[in-house]
Amino acid sequence: MLDIEPDLSDRLFSDFDLSNGAVAAVSGGSDSTALLLLLKHHLERTLPAAKLLAVTIDHALRPNSAAEAQAVARLCAEHGIAHRTLVWSGRKPSSGLPAAAREARYRLLAEAAEAEGIRVVVTGHTADDQAETVLMRQVRDRGTHDDRGLAGMAPATLYGWRTWIARPLLGTRRAALREMLKRRGVGWTEDPTNVDQRFERPRMRVSLAGSDGEARFTQAIAKAGQAAAERAELGRRAAVLIGAFASRPASGLIRLDRAFADGEDSEAARYALRILLATVGGVSFLADEARCRALFERLRSGMLCATLSRTVVDARRTGIFLHREARNLPTTIPAEDQILWDGRRRITLSDRPDGLVIAPVGAVAARRSAPEGGVPASLLRRALAAEPALWCDGERLDSAGGGIAPPPMAIVPVASPFASFLPSFDLKPAAAVAKLIGALPLPPLPFRGHDRDGAWAKA
Repeated sequence: MLDIEPDLSDRLFSDFDLSNGAVAAVSGGSDSTALLLLLKHHLERTLPAAKLLAVTIDHALRPNSAAEAQAVARLCAEHGIAHRTLVWSGRKPSSGLPAAAREARYRLLAEAAEAEGIRVVVTGHTADDQAETVLMRQVRDRGTHDDRGLAGMAPATLYGWRTWIARPLLGTRRAALREMLKRRGVGWTEDPTNVDQRFERPRMRVSLAGSDGEARFTQAIAKAGQAAAERAELGRRAAVLIGAFASRPASGLIRLDRAFADGEDSEAARYALRILLATVGGVSFLADEARCRALFERLRSGMLCATLSRTVVDARRTGIFLHREARNLPTTIPAEDQILWDGRRRITLSDRPDGLVIAPVGAVAARRSAPEGGVPASLLRRALAAEPALWCDGERLDSAGGGIAPPPMAIVPVASPFASFLPSFDLKPAAAVAKLIGALPLPPLPFRGHDRDGAWAKA
């Protein structure tokens, strides 16, 4: 049941843990303006010491964007709310602008939260936004046999493995929020891009305003709830398989027991395989479902060697081994701190970067390594050859350091398909693969009690 009452503050935020404070993303539109005022009301009543910071992202795409940000600043000043405007500077892409703007927006919001020591950013996405998202994905994903996108937006999404993006308004209609603002005498800005028919979402918004719009809205919200529950359940089963059948005998090398491909739950095994392929290959999107299905059937029938999502799949009698393929590895680059190398390794340097470069270990240096853990030497060397190393004047340095000196380079694996955006639907498989590869543990959920399986799909 969707909330339609005008005063929703306690009900909207009671499930979220905001004791650390919150950054509210406020564009000046009706949804984010209502979010800000409701959130302030809730914090004043329940957590008066909690910090609240409103942040407006000026994408610098329209002539009036700076004035709109100033209007938000004035509103915040009237209500005693701290406010900051952050500008998306630099060149804008000629294609894929909405996606690039979204990435820039979340990056800037996360940076603002991190600077304040806050771990939760709240956004004003409503049930109307959710319906639009589901219907757009329904069209976009037609014929792909992958229904995960029909879950729509998650109640919370982890950005950059460190900052939660929470969406408390996903069960609330935009009309209810606007009615509340009107009663309080609060105005808002109408963003012209919301009706710009060059973009997909405004076109979907117009279609939902038609005679059958309410019926389509209801169907989309029901579909989102069902798909979210199914996605979380599939992820749980995939996580169980990863925990039971996957191991990491060496850096860059994953081994699956042969029984992984022979179990009864082939749907979950294929999903787990897609996650592992993307993780090992360092790609942000899961392996194509149809191609992975065909690969999985070949795995069930015997031995093979194939490549998918930049990952070599080498199935032998002793197991199914996954490692990064040798093609298209990063070239030699100057050593810099906190870089994401090849989409799968986060590199941290000590204070000795002068004259050092980062490059793959390479086949020649990999041949000097000794076999370990009963892994075939050829597989171990291929996996190691694709790992990053620190070099100086053509000599490879030991990333582990030596003696009492600090190590020159720390390498932390990254769960690639979840590293940028991790919807709360997918926490179980993300946690399983992170544990497998030695990635950093996930921060706690922004829900009260943290382990809120049902809350992942509540929208």
